Amino acid sequence: MQELKKRIDFLTFLICINCTMVLAQELPPIQNFTPNDYTAENQNWAITQSPNRLIYVANNEGLLEFNGATWDLYPTPNGSIMRSVKVVGNRIYSGCYMDFGYWTKNNMGALEYTSISKNIGVHLIEDEAFWNIANIDHWVLFQSLNRIYIYDTIKKSATIIEADSMIVKMFVVGDSVYFQHKDLGIYKIENGTEVLVSDHDIVKNHVVVNIFIEEEDLLVQTGDMGFFLLRDGKFIEWNTSSTDLLKKVNVYSSIRLKDKSFAIGTISDGIIYLDPKGNRIFKIDRATGLLNNTVLSLFEDLNNNIWLALDNGVSYINVKSPFREYNDINGKIGSVYSSAKYNGKLYIGSNQGLFYRDLDRNDEFSFIKGTEGQVWCLKEIDNALFCGHNSGTYLINGSNAKLISNVQGTWDIKQIKNNDLLLQGNYDGLYVLERVNGNWRLKNKIKNFNNSSRYFVEMPNNEIFVNHEYKGVFKVQVDDTYSEALEVTIDSLIKGANSCIIEYNQELLYSYKKGIFKFDTISRYFIKDTLLSKVYDGENEFISGKLLLDQNTNNLWSFSRTNLSYVSPGEITNTPKINRIPLTKAQRKALIGYENILQLDENDHYLFGNYSGYIIMDANRLATNDFSIAINKVTQNKRRETYEEKSFLDKELEANLENKENTLEISFYTPEFNKYIKTEYQYQLAGIYNEWSNWSEKSAELFENLPHGDYVFKVRSRIGDKMSSNIASFSFNIAKPWYATNLMKTLYVLGVILFLFIMHSLYRQYYKKKQQILIARNNRELKLAQVQNEKEIIRIKNEQLQLQFKNKSKELAASTMSIIKKNELLAKIKNELNSISDKSKVKPVINIIDKSLRQNDDWEFFKEAFNNADSDFLQKVKNLHPNLTPNDLRLCAYLRLNLSSKEIAPLLNISARSVEVKRYRLRKKMSFPHENSLAEYILNL
Repeated sequence: MQELKKRIDFLTFLICINCTMVLAQELPPIQNFTPNDYTAENQNWAITQSPNRLIYVANNEGLLEFNGATWDLYPTPNGSIMRSVKVVGNRIYSGCYMDFGYWTKNNMGALEYTSISKNIGVHLIEDEAFWNIANIDHWVLFQSLNRIYIYDTIKKSATIIEADSMIVKMFVVGDSVYFQHKDLGIYKIENGTEVLVSDHDIVKNHVVVNIFIEEEDLLVQTGDMGFFLLRDGKFIEWNTSSTDLLKKVNVYSSIRLKDKSFAIGTISDGIIYLDPKGNRIFKIDRATGLLNNTVLSLFEDLNNNIWLALDNGVSYINVKSPFREYNDINGKIGSVYSSAKYNGKLYIGSNQGLFYRDLDRNDEFSFIKGTEGQVWCLKEIDNALFCGHNSGTYLINGSNAKLISNVQGTWDIKQIKNNDLLLQGNYDGLYVLERVNGNWRLKNKIKNFNNSSRYFVEMPNNEIFVNHEYKGVFKVQVDDTYSEALEVTIDSLIKGANSCIIEYNQELLYSYKKGIFKFDTISRYFIKDTLLSKVYDGENEFISGKLLLDQNTNNLWSFSRTNLSYVSPGEITNTPKINRIPLTKAQRKALIGYENILQLDENDHYLFGNYSGYIIMDANRLATNDFSIAINKVTQNKRRETYEEKSFLDKELEANLENKENTLEISFYTPEFNKYIKTEYQYQLAGIYNEWSNWSEKSAELFENLPHGDYVFKVRSRIGDKMSSNIASFSFNIAKPWYATNLMKTLYVLGVILFLFIMHSLYRQYYKKKQQILIARNNRELKLAQVQNEKEIIRIKNEQLQLQFKNKSKELAASTMSIIKKNELLAKIKNELNSISDKSKVKPVINIIDKSLRQNDDWEFFKEAFNNADSDFLQKVKNLHPNLTPNDLRLCAYLRLNLSSKEIAPLLNISARSVEVKRYRLRKKMSFPHENSLAEYILNL
């Protein structure tokens, strides 16, 4: 019992050591795909790859195809589980329940299935399923649990090897095919028949997982007993350092890689990776990043990646990747904020304390007691390792940490130039360390400056620049003893979150989201350096201004959203060169603003700390092999009245599409499988988008409602800074709409001509009618004008007549007045003559005057003048009043001239009283009422 207890304790110790080593492993990158990723069942049985690098997986639901960008599922024709798959040439052979056959890809990019078992008329055993496929020359072998079918691809016929007991597995070793009969041993196929190779108890009583060639012997791997060499019919155990481990696990699958190393898949312990001599290199299971611990199949692709068909999911391991990961899954170390190599040991400073291990061994990290809490920096200065910690400053020696300053929050420590003092930045300002009798201790705090000093640079003349993310850059002028700040100024024009200040090539650099700025010693301001600012490639790329200087190589490292970059000295000129490593923020698991990097050795191995451990990069293996891009599928969306119909186009031919088929989705891929260095794509659609698009990880592009025309779709890819070796293209034409075809254009022309002719005729008729109307209107207007002219002439004549009448009236009035004056004069002369006493002397004169007054000549003259002025008046009065005498008419004429009785009297050679009497008598003859004015009446006639 005591011996048994010792053995159990020893095994427990070995297991603990094994677990410790697992936890400490730096593993190659692992990429996992869940059933949600590939949209199929969880269980996968086999993996293979085509010559164009596409990956095919036998899944419970069917055949999975992965092109590096997207997954496609092709269900098995009979809806059963697909157990096996194997690419041979341009065919993908598969085996499932009660059927085996092959798939070929058509020009549309889709796989089409052809059943071999049905086409050649093979009668299958009831409930037969095909678990393995192998090929030699032009034969393809399908293995079920009861038979092996040897299919001749030339003759398209099959021969069958029957089994007396269950066939466990089939193996291709060199140019031979081996298989294991349960309980019988290992057999070999020769000339179409089975030949016993060995019936040793090892192969009769244990499952043979695989058979390899080791020098001139067969190397047989069992599921639970490890490796054995079959030499001269005898089994010799192949002793390696992993033998005990292999006996503790249950191996289900294995392969030998091109470099002769081994990948071993287990039932419940994940994958074990051995070197060519069988020594364990690493072990990966669910605890270290694998989706599932049951590995049903393994496959090495053309780029030496190891693919795992898991009981739940699919994974691949970038064995040859330049990256190795230390994933702190259990949270023992935490987020790594700093690292250092010192005296042959690797030190890791995290948010949980300080850890270390031997630099050249992959052991578990050990914790250094007393350093619990946040580590901010690790600095080797003057052959001493300093640790800046939340609790203060420690001096590290091996596994011991000595607290030399208890001032909380030591951000960074630097040596003061031309001095044996050290300057450290803390939460509350700047402090000075000094060495006394070989021991470092805190000397003093620099007075008059109390701001957090995470980034600081000492410049000449005792000037210290301190960066504060939210306040700006402080310029602190200190005294010669670094005891007191004599002057503190601040440049608040330049500030920003995640900013940094650093000295590089004896120049002061400040970096933040707007770029990298250099301090100009003349103007005393920061001026943007356009060359160095390209490390961020725009503000959208900026996530952290942290700059790190590698003292050994003089490389200046920076961190952006999609790249890890470093500025190196120019090889020929002094112009710095910007080198980019396409590691995104997510891939780096970056601690934004707290990025850290450490060169591990002279072979350009670098360590990057992150929030769950760290990544180790081999810069010499970053080069990418040549790769190509291909168009996967061209999906056409046809518009219908009530739905959309999708179909695939022949991507090898130019497509001629109807106008309604103007929505296309084009998918493309570059079959490269690298977890860290992702593939990016850029496309151009000549004919509408003649400029190349921005780089993107999208592997498909949808073009909707394209106008008619000729198009050429071009796409290329890049991995890192390397471009694909080709540009894939697809040409297509979208027809014009029916209303824009040549026939319709001809009809449009004819229609336009006819329309113009009709319009011309109508216009002619219209204008002719309008002309006639215009002529008629002009005639009317002419006649109207003539009438108006005549009226105008009449008016003018009337005006002339009126003028003549006025003139004649004036003449008549003048003549009348003249007669009146003359008669008055004669009357006055007569009266004077009558006053003379001697009548005899004047009587002759009086008689002459009487004769002159009685003469009718004046009346006749007046009458003639009156008729000339108003010719119708006398006749009108006579017509109205026929009983009037000539003397009455004479009186009326005088009244027409609006003469008063006094004025009329001389004309009639009577007195004014007699004129009134005449007027009275005239009124009576006219029967004119007394109350009305006779003169008015006569004037209005």
